[in-house]
Amino acid sequence: MTFVFDPYAPEVNSDPFPLYKILRDDHPAYFSEPGNCWVLSRYADITAAVLDTETFSSAKGNIIDDSPQRAGATLGTTDPPRHDQLRKLVQAAFLHSNLEKVMEPARRTTRGILDEALPRGELDLINELATPVTTGILAELLGLPRENLVQVKMWVSDSLRRDPITRKSPPEGDAAREKLTELTQGVIDERRKEPRDDLISGLIEARVEGKCLDPREILMTARTLLAAGVESTVSFFGNLALNLLTFPNARTRILADLGLVSDAIEESLRYNTSAQRFSRTLTRDVELHGKTMRAGDKVMVVYGAANRDERQFENPDVYDIDRKPSQHLGFGHGKHYCIGAGFARILTTILCEELLRAVPRYELAIETLDWLPSPAFRSMVTFPIRFEKEVP
Repeated sequence: MTFVFDPYAPEVNSDPFPLYKILRDDHPAYFSEPGNCWVLSRYADITAAVLDTETFSSAKGNIIDDSPQRAGATLGTTDPPRHDQLRKLVQAAFLHSNLEKVMEPARRTTRGILDEALPRGELDLINELATPVTTGILAELLGLPRENLVQVKMWVSDSLRRDPITRKSPPEGDAAREKLTELTQGVIDERRKEPRDDLISGLIEARVEGKCLDPREILMTARTLLAAGVESTVSFFGNLALNLLTFPNARTRILADLGLVSDAIEESLRYNTSAQRFSRTLTRDVELHGKTMRAGDKVMVVYGAANRDERQFENPDVYDIDRKPSQHLGFGHGKHYCIGAGFARILTTILCEELLRAVPRYELAIETLDWLPSPAFRSMVTFPIRFEKEVP
Protein backbone atom coordinates (compact mmCIF):
# COMPACT_ATOMS: atom_id res chain seq x y z
CA MET A 1 0.00 0.00 0.00
CA THR A 2 1.32 3.43 -0.94
CA PHE A 3 2.03 5.63 2.05
CA VAL A 4 0.14 8.93 2.11
CA PHE A 5 0.57 11.71 4.65
CA ASP A 6 -2.34 14.15 4.47
CA PRO A 7 -1.97 16.99 7.02
CA TYR A 8 -5.74 17.59 6.79
CA ALA A 9 -6.76 14.00 7.57
CA PRO A 10 -8.55 13.47 10.93
CA GLU A 11 -6.14 10.71 11.97
CA VAL A 12 -3.22 13.13 11.77
CA ASN A 13 -4.65 14.94 14.77
CA SER A 14 -6.20 12.01 16.62
CA ASP A 15 -2.95 9.98 16.58
CA PRO A 16 -0.19 11.32 14.32
CA PHE A 17 2.74 9.56 15.95
CA PRO A 18 2.72 6.23 14.03
CA LEU A 19 2.57 8.27 10.80
CA TYR A 20 5.43 10.45 12.01
CA LYS A 21 7.60 7.38 12.57
CA ILE A 22 6.99 6.17 9.01
CA LEU A 23 7.92 9.62 7.74
CA ARG A 24 11.15 9.72 9.78
CA ASP A 25 12.24 6.21 8.92
CA ASP A 26 11.15 5.82 5.30
CA HIS A 27 10.32 9.28 3.89
CA PRO A 28 12.48 11.91 5.62
CA ALA A 29 11.94 14.31 2.71
CA TYR A 30 8.38 13.55 1.65
CA PHE A 31 6.15 15.43 -0.77
CA SER A 32 2.53 15.43 0.38
CA GLU A 33 0.20 15.70 -2.60
CA PRO A 34 -2.85 16.51 -0.43
CA GLY A 35 -0.95 19.25 1.38
CA ASN A 36 0.99 20.39 -1.69
CA CYS A 37 4.11 20.66 0.44
CA TRP A 38 7.30 18.89 1.41
CA VAL A 39 7.30 17.33 4.88
CA LEU A 40 10.38 17.24 7.12
CA SER A 41 10.14 15.02 10.19
CA ARG A 42 13.64 14.40 11.57
CA TYR A 43 14.99 16.51 14.40
CA ALA A 44 18.31 17.34 12.72
CA ASP A 45 16.67 18.32 9.42
CA ILE A 46 14.09 20.56 11.09
CA THR A 47 16.50 22.35 13.41
CA ALA A 48 18.84 23.01 10.46
CA ALA A 49 15.96 24.26 8.31
CA VAL A 50 14.48 26.71 10.81
CA LEU A 51 17.94 28.14 11.58
CA ASP A 52 18.46 28.84 7.86
CA THR A 53 15.94 31.67 7.53
CA GLU A 54 17.44 32.83 4.23
CA THR A 55 16.52 29.54 2.55
CA PHE A 56 13.48 28.46 4.56
CA SER A 57 11.50 31.71 4.58
CA SER A 58 8.51 32.53 6.77
CA ALA A 59 7.56 35.67 4.85
CA LYS A 60 4.79 33.95 2.85
CA GLY A 61 3.15 32.47 5.92
CA ASN A 62 3.99 29.96 8.63
CA ILE A 63 1.10 27.52 8.14
CA ILE A 64 0.47 25.74 4.87
CA ASP A 65 -2.64 27.72 3.94
CA ASP A 66 -1.84 30.99 5.69
CA SER A 67 -3.87 34.13 5.13
CA PRO A 68 -2.27 36.76 2.85
CA GLN A 69 -3.29 39.31 5.50
CA ARG A 70 -0.94 37.75 8.03
CA ALA A 71 2.00 37.05 5.72
CA GLY A 72 4.74 39.58 6.36
CA ALA A 73 2.88 41.29 9.22
CA THR A 74 3.58 39.14 12.31
CA LEU A 75 6.57 37.69 14.14
CA GLY A 76 5.85 34.25 12.72
CA THR A 77 5.51 35.48 9.14
CA THR A 78 8.59 37.67 8.70
CA ASP A 79 12.27 37.00 8.12
CA PRO A 80 15.30 38.90 9.42
CA PRO A 81 16.03 41.76 9.51
CA ARG A 82 12.36 42.82 9.78
CA HIS A 83 11.62 39.89 12.09
CA ASP A 84 14.32 41.01 14.51
CA GLN A 85 12.94 44.55 14.54
CA LEU A 86 9.41 43.28 15.13
CA ARG A 87 10.58 40.99 17.91
CA LYS A 88 12.26 43.89 19.72
CA LEU A 89 9.09 45.96 19.40
CA VAL A 90 6.86 43.17 20.68
CA GLN A 91 9.29 42.43 23.51
CA ALA A 92 9.19 46.11 24.42
CA ALA A 93 5.40 45.88 24.52
CA PHE A 94 5.57 42.76 26.72
CA LEU A 95 7.81 44.64 29.14
CA HIS A 96 5.17 47.38 29.11
CA SER A 97 2.69 44.84 30.49
CA ASN A 98 3.83 43.07 33.65
CA LEU A 99 2.97 39.37 33.42
CA GLU A 100 3.32 38.89 37.14
CA LYS A 101 0.39 41.19 37.94
CA VAL A 102 -2.08 38.83 36.26
CA MET A 103 -0.83 35.54 37.66
CA GLU A 104 -2.41 35.77 41.11
CA PRO A 105 -5.80 36.61 39.55
CA ALA A 106 -5.31 33.56 37.30
CA ARG A 107 -4.77 31.38 40.34
CA ARG A 108 -7.83 32.80 42.10
CA THR A 109 -9.99 32.25 39.02
CA THR A 110 -8.72 28.68 38.64
CA ARG A 111 -9.46 27.89 42.29
CA GLY A 112 -12.93 29.42 42.02
CA ILE A 113 -13.84 27.30 38.98
CA LEU A 114 -12.55 24.13 40.65
CA ASP A 115 -14.38 24.89 43.92
CA GLU A 116 -17.66 25.24 42.01
CA ALA A 117 -17.03 21.98 40.11
CA LEU A 118 -16.17 19.82 43.14
CA PRO A 119 -19.77 19.17 44.27
CA ARG A 120 -20.74 18.21 40.69
CA GLY A 121 -17.94 15.71 40.31
CA GLU A 122 -17.38 16.65 36.68
CA LEU A 123 -15.64 19.37 34.69
CA ASP A 124 -14.67 20.09 31.08
CA LEU A 125 -10.97 20.95 31.40
CA ILE A 126 -10.94 22.71 28.02
CA ASN A 127 -14.12 24.80 27.98
CA GLU A 128 -14.89 25.25 31.68
CA LEU A 129 -11.38 25.62 33.12
CA ALA A 130 -8.53 26.39 30.71
CA THR A 131 -10.56 28.56 28.32
CA PRO A 132 -11.98 31.12 30.78
CA VAL A 133 -8.70 31.34 32.72
CA THR A 134 -6.43 31.69 29.68
CA THR A 135 -8.73 33.94 27.66
CA GLY A 136 -9.39 36.13 30.67
CA ILE A 137 -5.69 36.64 31.38
CA LEU A 138 -4.89 37.35 27.73
CA ALA A 139 -7.78 39.80 27.56
CA GLU A 140 -6.34 41.54 30.62
CA LEU A 141 -2.84 41.67 29.13
CA LEU A 142 -3.95 42.85 25.71
CA GLY A 143 -6.60 45.23 27.01
CA LEU A 144 -9.56 43.46 25.37
CA PRO A 145 -13.08 43.54 26.86
CA ARG A 146 -13.71 40.66 29.23
CA GLU A 147 -17.24 39.94 28.04
CA ASN A 148 -17.96 36.71 26.13
CA LEU A 149 -14.52 35.17 26.75
CA VAL A 150 -15.76 31.68 25.84
CA GLN A 151 -17.05 33.14 22.55
CA VAL A 152 -13.55 34.51 21.84
CA LYS A 153 -12.11 31.00 22.29
CA MET A 154 -14.75 29.63 19.90
CA TRP A 155 -13.76 32.25 17.32
CA VAL A 156 -10.10 31.31 17.74
CA SER A 157 -10.80 27.58 17.31
CA ASP A 158 -13.11 28.17 14.33
CA SER A 159 -10.45 30.35 12.68
CA LEU A 160 -8.03 27.39 12.80
CA ARG A 161 -10.47 24.79 11.46
CA ARG A 162 -9.97 23.32 8.01
CA ASP A 163 -12.45 21.09 6.19
CA PRO A 164 -10.67 17.72 5.69
CA ILE A 165 -12.44 17.29 2.35
CA THR A 166 -12.11 20.73 0.74
CA ARG A 167 -8.88 21.55 2.68
CA LYS A 168 -10.18 25.09 3.07
CA SER A 169 -11.46 27.21 5.89
CA PRO A 170 -15.21 26.62 6.37
CA PRO A 171 -17.58 29.62 6.34
CA GLU A 172 -17.62 29.78 10.13
CA GLY A 173 -13.82 30.06 10.06
CA ASP A 174 -13.90 33.07 7.77
CA ALA A 175 -16.59 34.67 9.94
CA ALA A 176 -14.56 33.99 13.09
CA ARG A 177 -11.48 35.72 11.68
CA GLU A 178 -13.63 38.73 10.83
CA LYS A 179 -14.97 38.82 14.40
CA LEU A 180 -11.48 38.61 15.88
CA THR A 181 -10.29 41.38 13.55
CA GLU A 182 -13.23 43.62 14.47
CA LEU A 183 -12.68 43.02 18.18
CA THR A 184 -8.95 43.72 18.01
CA GLN A 185 -9.20 46.73 15.70
CA GLY A 186 -11.84 48.28 17.92
CA VAL A 187 -9.53 48.13 20.94
CA ILE A 188 -6.61 49.48 18.90
CA ASP A 189 -8.71 52.48 17.84
CA GLU A 190 -9.68 53.11 21.47
CA ARG A 191 -6.09 52.87 22.70
CA ARG A 192 -4.85 55.35 20.12
CA LYS A 193 -7.22 57.86 21.71
CA GLU A 194 -6.71 56.76 25.30
CA PRO A 195 -3.65 54.58 26.04
CA ARG A 196 -3.77 52.26 29.04
CA ASP A 197 -1.39 49.90 30.79
CA ASP A 198 -1.92 46.99 28.42
CA LEU A 199 -0.16 45.15 25.62
CA ILE A 200 -2.07 46.75 22.73
CA SER A 201 -1.13 50.20 24.05
CA GLY A 202 2.42 48.90 24.28
CA LEU A 203 2.37 47.73 20.65
CA ILE A 204 1.16 51.19 19.57
CA GLU A 205 3.74 53.05 21.63
CA ALA A 206 6.75 50.73 21.26
CA ARG A 207 9.81 52.24 19.56
CA VAL A 208 13.11 50.61 18.65
CA GLU A 209 15.69 52.88 17.07
CA GLY A 210 12.93 55.42 16.54
CA LYS A 211 10.77 53.00 14.51
CA CYS A 212 7.32 51.70 15.38
CA LEU A 213 4.89 49.08 14.08
CA ASP A 214 2.69 50.12 11.17
CA PRO A 215 -1.14 49.81 11.56
CA ARG A 216 -1.36 46.45 9.75
CA GLU A 217 1.44 45.00 11.88
CA ILE A 218 -0.22 46.19 15.09
CA LEU A 219 -3.54 44.60 14.10
CA MET A 220 -2.12 41.30 12.88
CA THR A 221 0.37 41.00 15.75
CA ALA A 222 -2.28 41.67 18.40
CA ARG A 223 -4.73 39.27 16.76
CA THR A 224 -2.06 36.60 16.42
CA LEU A 225 -0.93 37.00 20.04
CA LEU A 226 -4.55 36.49 21.12
CA ALA A 227 -5.24 33.51 18.85
CA ALA A 228 -1.91 31.75 19.36
CA GLY A 229 -1.90 32.45 23.08
CA VAL A 230 -5.40 31.11 23.60
CA GLU A 231 -5.17 28.05 21.37
CA SER A 232 -1.63 27.01 22.29
CA THR A 233 -2.01 27.42 26.04
CA VAL A 234 -5.49 25.91 26.36
CA SER A 235 -4.58 22.99 24.10
CA PHE A 236 -1.25 22.40 25.75
CA PHE A 237 -2.81 22.27 29.22
CA GLY A 238 -5.31 19.75 27.87
CA ASN A 239 -2.51 17.59 26.48
CA LEU A 240 -0.63 17.80 29.80
CA ALA A 241 -3.76 16.75 31.72
CA LEU A 242 -4.19 13.86 29.29
CA ASN A 243 -0.60 12.74 29.90
CA LEU A 244 -1.15 12.75 33.67
CA LEU A 245 -4.25 10.60 33.12
CA THR A 246 -2.50 8.22 30.73
CA PHE A 247 0.64 7.87 32.85
CA PRO A 248 -0.55 7.46 36.46
CA ASN A 249 2.97 6.83 37.81
CA ALA A 250 4.02 10.31 36.72
CA ARG A 251 0.88 11.78 38.28
CA THR A 252 1.54 9.93 41.57
CA ARG A 253 5.06 11.35 41.76
CA ILE A 254 3.83 14.88 41.00
CA LEU A 255 1.10 14.63 43.65
CA ALA A 256 3.82 13.83 46.18
CA ASP A 257 5.95 16.75 44.97
CA LEU A 258 4.30 19.58 43.01
CA GLY A 259 7.78 20.89 42.29
CA LEU A 260 7.84 18.26 39.52
CA VAL A 261 5.11 20.08 37.59
CA SER A 262 7.73 22.05 35.65
CA ASP A 263 9.43 18.80 34.59
CA ALA A 264 6.06 17.37 33.52
CA ILE A 265 5.41 20.49 31.45
CA GLU A 266 8.75 20.25 29.63
CA GLU A 267 8.21 16.57 28.88
CA SER A 268 4.69 17.28 27.62
CA LEU A 269 6.08 19.97 25.31
CA ARG A 270 8.23 17.22 23.83
CA TYR A 271 5.80 14.33 24.01
CA ASN A 272 2.69 15.93 22.53
CA THR A 273 2.97 19.67 22.06
CA SER A 274 -0.10 21.47 20.73
CA ALA A 275 2.01 23.30 18.11
CA GLN A 276 2.67 20.37 15.76
CA ARG A 277 3.23 21.49 12.15
CA PHE A 278 4.37 24.78 10.64
CA SER A 279 5.42 25.94 7.21
CA ARG A 280 8.25 27.63 5.36
CA THR A 281 8.73 28.62 1.70
CA LEU A 282 11.98 27.81 -0.11
CA THR A 283 13.94 30.69 -1.65
CA ARG A 284 16.30 28.33 -3.52
CA ASP A 285 16.53 24.69 -4.56
CA VAL A 286 17.53 22.31 -1.77
CA GLU A 287 18.77 18.73 -2.06
CA LEU A 288 17.88 16.55 0.91
CA HIS A 289 17.73 12.76 1.28
CA GLY A 290 18.00 12.30 -2.48
CA LYS A 291 15.10 14.63 -3.22
CA THR A 292 15.15 18.07 -4.85
CA MET A 293 12.91 20.64 -3.24
CA ARG A 294 12.48 23.61 -5.59
CA ALA A 295 12.51 27.33 -4.91
CA GLY A 296 8.95 28.43 -4.17
CA ASP A 297 7.92 25.06 -2.72
CA LYS A 298 6.21 24.93 0.66
CA VAL A 299 7.97 22.92 3.37
CA MET A 300 6.18 21.68 6.48
CA VAL A 301 8.41 21.36 9.54
CA VAL A 302 6.76 18.83 11.83
CA TYR A 303 7.89 19.71 15.34
CA GLY A 304 5.70 16.94 16.76
CA ALA A 305 7.62 14.34 14.71
CA ALA A 306 11.03 15.79 15.57
CA ASN A 307 10.17 15.59 19.26
CA ARG A 308 9.68 11.80 18.91
CA ASP A 309 12.84 11.24 16.84
CA GLU A 310 14.83 8.34 18.31
CA ARG A 311 17.94 9.83 16.68
CA GLN A 312 17.66 12.65 19.21
CA PHE A 313 15.72 11.22 22.17
CA GLU A 314 16.15 7.87 23.92
CA ASN A 315 12.86 5.96 24.15
CA PRO A 316 10.98 8.88 22.57
CA ASP A 317 7.52 7.30 22.88
CA VAL A 318 7.87 7.10 26.66
CA TYR A 319 6.56 10.00 28.77
CA ASP A 320 9.49 10.49 31.16
CA ILE A 321 9.43 13.49 33.51
CA ASP A 322 13.08 12.79 34.42
CA ARG A 323 14.23 13.45 30.85
CA LYS A 324 17.00 16.08 31.01
CA PRO A 325 18.11 18.02 29.15
CA SER A 326 15.10 17.84 26.88
CA GLN A 327 16.04 20.14 23.95
CA HIS A 328 12.51 19.74 22.66
CA LEU A 329 10.94 21.83 19.89
CA GLY A 330 7.63 22.34 21.66
CA PHE A 331 7.99 26.13 21.35
CA GLY A 332 9.84 26.02 18.03
CA HIS A 333 13.50 26.82 17.53
CA GLY A 334 15.78 29.62 16.43
CA LYS A 335 14.55 33.06 15.43
CA HIS A 336 10.91 31.99 15.63
CA TYR A 337 11.06 30.53 19.13
CA CYS A 338 7.69 31.34 20.71
CA ILE A 339 7.74 34.79 22.29
CA GLY A 340 4.92 33.74 24.62
CA ALA A 341 6.74 30.67 25.99
CA GLY A 342 7.16 32.21 29.43
CA PHE A 343 3.48 33.11 29.63
CA ALA A 344 2.43 29.61 28.57
CA ARG A 345 4.72 27.91 31.09
CA ILE A 346 3.56 30.08 34.00
CA LEU A 347 -0.14 29.77 33.24
CA THR A 348 0.05 26.02 32.58
CA THR A 349 1.87 25.59 35.90
CA ILE A 350 -0.93 27.40 37.73
CA LEU A 351 -3.66 25.37 36.00
CA CYS A 352 -1.88 22.07 36.65
CA GLU A 353 -1.01 22.77 40.30
CA GLU A 354 -4.52 23.89 41.18
CA LEU A 355 -6.15 21.00 39.29
CA LEU A 356 -4.06 18.40 41.13
CA ARG A 357 -4.61 20.07 44.50
CA ALA A 358 -8.38 20.03 43.99
CA VAL A 359 -8.75 16.85 41.93
CA PRO A 360 -5.76 14.54 42.43
CA ARG A 361 -7.57 11.67 40.69
CA TYR A 362 -9.83 11.97 37.68
CA GLU A 363 -10.97 9.95 34.69
CA LEU A 364 -12.12 10.74 31.17
CA ALA A 365 -15.89 11.13 30.97
CA ILE A 366 -16.18 10.22 27.26
CA GLU A 367 -14.94 7.24 25.28
CA THR A 368 -13.35 9.06 22.34
CA LEU A 369 -11.66 12.44 22.30
CA ASP A 370 -12.70 14.95 19.64
CA TRP A 371 -9.75 16.74 18.00
CA LEU A 372 -9.90 20.09 16.19
CA PRO A 373 -9.39 19.62 12.41
CA SER A 374 -6.30 21.80 11.89
CA PRO A 375 -3.15 21.29 9.79
CA ALA A 376 -1.04 23.11 12.42
CA PHE A 377 -2.38 22.57 15.95
CA ARG A 378 -3.31 19.42 17.83
CA SER A 379 -6.14 20.53 20.08
CA MET A 380 -8.93 18.76 21.92
CA VAL A 381 -12.37 20.27 21.37
CA THR A 382 -13.52 19.12 24.81
CA PHE A 383 -11.93 17.20 27.69
CA PRO A 384 -14.68 16.27 30.18
CA ILE A 385 -13.51 14.52 33.34
CA ARG A 386 -15.24 12.79 36.26
CA PHE A 387 -13.95 12.66 39.80
CA GLU A 388 -14.95 12.14 43.40
CA LYS A 389 -14.40 14.83 46.00
CA GLU A 390 -11.43 13.85 48.12
CA VAL A 391 -12.19 13.17 51.80
CA PRO A 392 -9.71 15.08 54.03
